[in-house]
Amino acid sequence: MAELLKRTEFAQVGFIVRDIEETKQKFAALFGVEVPETIGCGEYEVTQTEYKGEAAPEAKCLMAFFDLTPGVQLELIQPNEAASTWHDYLEEHGEGIHHIAFNVQGMKKTVIECEKYGMKLMQKGEYGGGDGRYAYMDAGKDLKCIIELLEND
Repeated sequence: MAELLKRTEFAQVGFIVRDIEETKQKFAALFGVEVPETIGCGEYEVTQTEYKGEAAPEAKCLMAFFDLTPGVQLELIQPNEAASTWHDYLEEHGEGIHHIAFNVQGMKKTVIECEKYGMKLMQKGEYGGGDGRYAYMDAGKDLKCIIELLEND
């Protein structure tokens, strides 16, 4: 079987939370590190967020990142009330682990290969800084999780 996602490109575990400020304080205390800044996901004009194949200009979130080991992050995501993978996950499952992420090269090709594997594209967009893109793939049926693909420019 061909290697679809490289294990060495594992990049992140993402958590959905209701209160990012409280949660990041607790993780910082647990890890004995500084509290990271909270950042927004960016404006739609840059992010071009699509959810379930439709433009999702209202889908927004707040994020905070902890560097766990070289190249691996813990991401906290606090969604707004608009429909998105983040908001819907929070409503359906509550707070907790939302996704695992992998760095990829060739986002479009990787999404197609993941779809051939049985995953379904849930949400995609550009990073708020315009320096890369992401795609959330629903792998729940076979892998029991959401996989995020990350491509940096």
